[in-house]
This record gives sequence, structure tokens and C-alpha cells, in this order.
Amino acid sequence: MSEPVAAGTGRAVELRRLHPLTPFVRGWKALAVIVAILGQQAADGRGGSPLPMLVALAAVVPLALVYGWVAWLFTRFGFDGEELLIESGALFRRSRRVRLDRLQAVDVVRPLLGRVLGLAELRLEVVGGKASEGGLAYLSEDAAVRLRAELLARAAGVRAAEGEDAPEAPEVVLHKVPPGRLLGSVLLSMPTIVSGVLAVALLVGVAMTGEPSFAFAILPVLIPLGGGMAQRLISEFDFTIAGSPDGLRLRRGLLETRAQTVPPGRVQALRIVSPLLWRARGWVRVEVSVAGYGKEAASESSALLPVAPRAEAYDLVRLVLQAEVGPHPGPEAVPLAGVPRRARSIDPVAWRGLAVGADDKVFVSTRGVLRRELDVVPHAKAQSVRVTQGPVQRRLGLASLHIDLPPGIRPYADHRDAVEARELLAREVELARAARRRAVPERWAERPEG
Repeated sequence: MSEPVAAGTGRAVELRRLHPLTPFVRGWKALAVIVAILGQQAADGRGGSPLPMLVALAAVVPLALVYGWVAWLFTRFGFDGEELLIESGALFRRSRRVRLDRLQAVDVVRPLLGRVLGLAELRLEVVGGKASEGGLAYLSEDAAVRLRAELLARAAGVRAAEGEDAPEAPEVVLHKVPPGRLLGSVLLSMPTIVSGVLAVALLVGVAMTGEPSFAFAILPVLIPLGGGMAQRLISEFDFTIAGSPDGLRLRRGLLETRAQTVPPGRVQALRIVSPLLWRARGWVRVEVSVAGYGKEAASESSALLPVAPRAEAYDLVRLVLQAEVGPHPGPEAVPLAGVPRRARSIDPVAWRGLAVGADDKVFVSTRGVLRRELDVVPHAKAQSVRVTQGPVQRRLGLASLHIDLPPGIRPYADHRDAVEARELLAREVELARAARRRAVPERWAERPEG
């Protein structure tokens, strides 16, 4: 359903509506909250007569449906040139414009109820956004996929012919995480080990004291740990990453599925994590930082590859950043330099794991003993570079180098020689300037061939 309206520029903009079932899905959320309150009161023995709550339920649900219907009626969206226009609000009208050239990622989210009804939510992440901008909930699954393709095509500089849908860019599956490997990575994580130790302590305590109430001392710690493991299994189930001209495509989820597309050039930094218990299996995790994600969204979307063999992970990093990074002996790998021996006075355990290096494309730093981390940052993405020096570092002639990026991965190189740190800063500034001069357009349709 669509209708033409006059935009602020004077052009006629074809505006569309969300799916007609949207008020029902939103009303269902209100019903779920009320049922949860009823259940909690019944469990606490404070429920009393259910009649007042049933009356409240009968009154609130229709009001929620009416509110949802009014919100649906006044919510419309469409393209106005190089912007996505979204209008909403009945009493207080709101008009949002999302610049497509600032588009950082497009997510298609299918909640459980939405999957049953064939609906999906489209979430847009833009530069500088503290939260998702222009969220469209809900569209039919086909409409959400078509709109995502149209957004990515327009962001890339491709315009479909009048009356035709934007072409869906082809994709090639790069990696898919097997369920057994994902389960193994969760079982070999520190939260799982801690949960196992606490569970054994709980059973031993109950056996020795004969008091089941002993369990209540540990359950407040055990339940969040178990919930975190279950959440990771559910959210990262069937994790698939594919490459396409319109960007990286990530799909994952068991109950709620998410299809995320990160356009080319929008990756700010990558981190390769090697936990202690994974090293015997040769597994690592690859995390990504994408500009535009708020803190909550960034934590949900940080995994580029939840678990993979080391060689596959490094191949993916090289593909994404078009840079040779890795522990292989090839001459193109970025050489890393450790810290001075006097750094062990300030960090006696982890100082051997601290290293830094750079070539003409990326900055690389490593750290950690139990949890090893390797950060890789394209020079062109560095927003600022700074050197810090604490009182103990000053006494030892040491300093730390920091590269500032959007929320997410924050690379740093601790405990360098103070003179070397200043030289690294000057070199990084020059490398960043040179990289930005060489940068090609982020719109892939406008990039030169070859």
C-alpha cells in the first residue's frame, strides 16, 4: 500500500505502509507483559482474586491494539532522492531522514512470533547513531528482503529501472559454523567451567548439610552463567557468513533469526580472540567493529565468526581488510615487535604477549595470556591517535599508544618505549593520511575496475 505525498524538497514521494498485522504483533507484547505480571503475583502468593487482573487484561489489550493500529496508520516510509523518509506519530508527528550514503549496516530481524506470521523487522544502522535508525517493524519477509536490496543498491549508487525491483546482489558462502563446533566452544569457555564448579559445589553442599536451601546461596550466580551460555547458543546457532558485492552478509539465530548486511568499507576494526581452552583445538573467534551501532547493538553484533580454525579465521580477516595479517611465515605478514624487558616491572605476567606492528594498510597489536587478542585496524579508519603515560610508566620510560575508533574495538599498544611510542604515533598519523588519500569510494558501484 502506497500513496504519493509532497516531500520537503517539493518532489512527490511514494510512501508505503507497514504490514497490516503490525498492530497485532505489537499488542501481543503488551499481553505478554501483563501475563508475566499475573504469573509473578501468583508465584508470590499475592494474586488474591484473579478477577481484577482479568478485568484489567480485558481493558488493556484492546487499548494496546487500538494504539498499535493508530501508530500503524500514521507510520509511512519511502525514498526521497538519496534519503529514506520515515514519518510516524499521531499527536506528535516525527519525520526522520536516513542518508543512504551514511548507511553502515542493514539487519533483517525475524522474532519468533514474526516468523510464525511471516513478518520481519528491518533495522538500519547509520554513522553516529546511538541506536538503530529508521527501524521498520513489521514488513512481510519478502517485502523486508526487497527493501533491504533496494537500500543497499541505492547506497551503492545503483538505481533500478522505473517500476522494477532493485537487483539482489549474488553471494558466495564463505563460512558456516557447525552446531557441534559451536556447542564445543561454549562447553570449553570459562563461564561453563565456572558453572560446572559451582554446580558440583552445590551438590556437595546439599549432600553434606542435607539442606536443599543450601542451593539458594549459589543459584543467583549459577543461573546468570547458565543463561549466558544458552543465549550464545541460541543467538549464534546456524551462523553463516557470505560475501557479496553489497557487503558481508551474516545470518544466525535459532528462535529469533537475524540477517545482517555490512556494506563494503564499513568495517572499522577486527579482533581475533584465542581463549586458553580453545588453543588445543586450534579455534579462535573473530569480532568486528562497525560504525553506527549503539552500545547495545554493538554487543549483539560483534561476532564476525563465533568460532573457527585459526587458518580459516585469518583467511577471512585478509579477505575483509584486503591485507596480509597472520602468523604464517610469508614475507607479506605484518612484522610485530615486542615491548622492552623493563615492561615486566609494571606487567610481570602479560608483558611477553604485548606486541605491535604496521604496514601500509593496517595497524596490528596483540595482548593477553589466558585470553590472547590480536587487533587489526585499517589506517584509514583511525579517528585519532594518542599517547598516554602514567606515573609508573614515566618512571620506567614507557608509554602507551591508543587508536580511537567508534564504540566497539579500541586498539592500544601498552608499555612501549616512550621514544618509540611517539615515533609510532607520528608514523600512524602519516599512514592514516596516506590511506585516506588512496581510499576508493565506499559505493561499490562507483569504484574503478581493477
